[in-house]
Amino acid sequence: MDLVQDAIDEMLETRRAELVAIAPELAPLVEIGGDLLQGGKRFRALFLYWGWHAISARVQDFDPLTDAVSEHLPAVVRACAALEVFHAAALVHDDVLDNSDTRRGRPSAHRRFEALHRETGWHGSSAEYGRAGALLLGDMLLGWSDEVLDEALAMLGRPAAARAARAEFVRMRTEVTAGQFLDILEENAWRVAPESELLARAHRVIVYKSAKYSVEAPLALGAAMAGAAADQLDALRAFGLPLGVAFQLRDDLLGVFGDPEVTGKPAGDDLREGKRTVLIALARSALPPTARRLLDELLGDRSLDEEQIRMLQSTIRDSGAVARVEGVIDRQVAQARAALEEAPIAASSRQELVRLAQTVAKRVS
Repeated sequence: MDLVQDAIDEMLETRRAELVAIAPELAPLVEIGGDLLQGGKRFRALFLYWGWHAISARVQDFDPLTDAVSEHLPAVVRACAALEVFHAAALVHDDVLDNSDTRRGRPSAHRRFEALHRETGWHGSSAEYGRAGALLLGDMLLGWSDEVLDEALAMLGRPAAARAARAEFVRMRTEVTAGQFLDILEENAWRVAPESELLARAHRVIVYKSAKYSVEAPLALGAAMAGAAADQLDALRAFGLPLGVAFQLRDDLLGVFGDPEVTGKPAGDDLREGKRTVLIALARSALPPTARRLLDELLGDRSLDEEQIRMLQSTIRDSGAVARVEGVIDRQVAQARAALEEAPIAASSRQELVRLAQTVAKRVS
């Protein structure tokens, strides 16, 4: 993924020059955005790359990992960079919506803008400035991701494949934004929703906020750039969607039980944020009325202390919800792997996607 970081760094330098030429005070936009774009697991970029490899390596006798003669590889690398920039934009906006203090062990973007306001002694509310600055940074990153994707598709030199890839990107952008809205909706509307619908509604959030965006869409985008046929895209989607569900279910477990030293987020962060996840829906359905009322009362309380977090963690674990979610993750990964068995894609890509599936499902951050 060093090539992706190189493409990101090149983009940042260009945008830095553009912004500083307007006003030197705009430099923090690039600095804070650039920090978000350093490192990370790069799962979405990896799935885009292997989606492309799955199709291109099936019809061409070369290994893009070691053979630089592929004329389309630079375009794919730049598309991977575009996806990473889009992801950074989503993280900035997500942290504002969730009022999160940290991201990857560092202050979140709105907290950094807030600190800048406070330390320089500017007029007005530091918190309001922080939120406004982060929202505008997220918008800026969204625009940059679109520009970098356009550069990638122009480099591709294949108009039909470029149009198909652009359509995949647009669909992804719409779906993840809709999923984010549904996530916020569930945090606020769950009390008036029928009890029997809560699990299905939580699953709907998983599909559109994360599952499609994290795995399915990057695979389809990469495959489209390689000129994938309909049956190839269908096979990759059949792999990507269940794996994406497993990806988010693991995230939900980490959001409640993850080690802060590894995740870079406070312990039980999802509990303070009031996330109405599949994990919570399963726990509620198994708890007696008194314990369920207590869970509902505490979930979303920003002032939860460590003892209350531990109590909620024990309640959720004792309900059997954790074991049930682990079982769903295993079944989703098995479904994803089964979808690849007869898929019309390159054998080397099949092997790598199976390996990535295990990595995604068992990760600890």
